[in-house]
Amino acid sequence: MLLHVVAGLIQDDTGRLLACQRPAGKHLAGKWEFPGGKVEEGESIDAALVRELDEELGIQVAPGASLTPVDHDYGRGPIRLIPMLCQVISGTPVAREHEALRWCSVAELESLEWAEADLPILAEWCALRRSRGEETA
Repeated sequence: MLLHVVAGLIQDDTGRLLACQRPAGKHLAGKWEFPGGKVEEGESIDAALVRELDEELGIQVAPGASLTPVDHDYGRGPIRLIPMLCQVISGTPVAREHEALRWCSVAELESLEWAEADLPILAEWCALRRSRGEETA
């Protein structure tokens, strides 16, 4: 059964994107990812994103446009990772479930060791930024 997972792409006022590092002892420990989590049965994608980012980071967000979903299997069953742009309405991100948080420019994002399912999302976001001339230092 395909598990639906939301991933929030959170940008700050300077155009940097938030990257989150998976904690030691967890699957994919040390890898970087976009924050988010499982969509619960009967829950909308937007509601799941709002709930997950509140739980993981202590922030309230407004979901925006979605990017291309990514189907992947880490050997635990297939997932569909649904990336969504979102804007912070209130709060400051805190690493409640991650080892570290980092606000990154395009170049910094591309230098991190990402979880495989997040790589196509990162590539799409970076390409969008560059096509709009919005690349940050």
